[in-house]
Amino acid sequence: MSTEDAFVDMALRAWKLNVDRTGKFFSSLSEEQLLHEVAPGRNRLVYLWGHLAAVSDALIPLLGFSERLHPELDVMFISNPDRALAQTLSGAELTSIWNEMNDALWLGFGKLSASDWLDKHTAISDQDFAREPHRNRYSILLTRTSHLAYHFGQAILTRSR
Repeated sequence: MSTEDAFVDMALRAWKLNVDRTGKFFSSLSEEQLLHEVAPGRNRLVYLWGHLAAVSDALIPLLGFSERLHPELDVMFISNPDRALAQTLSGAELTSIWNEMNDALWLGFGKLSASDWLDKHTAISDQDFAREPHRNRYSILLTRTSHLAYHFGQAILTRSR
């Protein structure tokens, strides 16, 4: 395995670990538990899960795989804060969306070679990428994995209460 392949493999393993443990945690919660706040006056778990799903769904076109599967998530979980809109998705629906979206991402990930990961993502122009080659698919994978782990950490702390 080349050095480049090893780095991609490590990043994909980190992604998969975080996706799996996040999905396992949230899908095991009851509808009532999903309404718990991560801290008093802060986001509810259902909002956090929906937010993570929306951000991950946005990865699909950002990495050049296809169109988003669930663009409707943005209104509920990105452009509006928790409780700004009536919650319309159940835990079972979020589980289904989470699994569908992450299956699509994993399929797309598997089609990329190590050198493909160093190509630009779709939100950067050729001119900007020439100046900033670190703005590539691989950096997106790393930052989104960190984002996922951060919010999972917030969510898991609710278990102690």
